[in-house]
Amino acid sequence: VQLQASGGGLVQHWGSLRLSCAASGRTFYINAWGWFRQAPGKEREFVAALSWGGVSTYYSDSVKGRFTISRDNAINTVYLQMNSLKPDDTAVYYCATSRTGISRRQDEYDYWGQGTQITVSS
Repeated sequence: VQLQASGGGLVQHWGSLRLSCAASGRTFYINAWGWFRQAPGKEREFVAALSWGGVSTYYSDSVKGRFTISRDNAINTVYLQMNSLKPDDTAVYYCATSRTGISRRQDEYDYWGQGTQITVSS
C-alpha cells in the first residue's frame, strides 16, 4: 500500500485545514486508517483513527471536538478536517493504514505516508 498525503500548509490560529491521504496498491489490506503527528523535538503521537467501515472512530484528547476523520472508500482516501487550529497543532502529520484494525498504537499500522507539514501561527 502506498499513501500520499496532501493539504498541509500555514494557517492562522483558530483557522481550518483539511488533510487528504490517498491509498494505492494493495488497498484490500486496509482495515483501518490513522493520522499521527510529530511536533519538533517530540515523539510522534496518535491523532485520530477510523475503521474501514466507518463505524468506529478514535481521537486523542487534544483534538477531540476540533478534528474529524472521514473516508471515501470508493477512492481509497481518508481525510482529516481540522478546525479551531492552535499553535500546539503545529507538526508533521502522517497518515497510516492498519491491516489488523482500528488502533491508537503506532505499531499496529503497517503502511505510512510521507508526512505533510502543518504550521499554525499565533
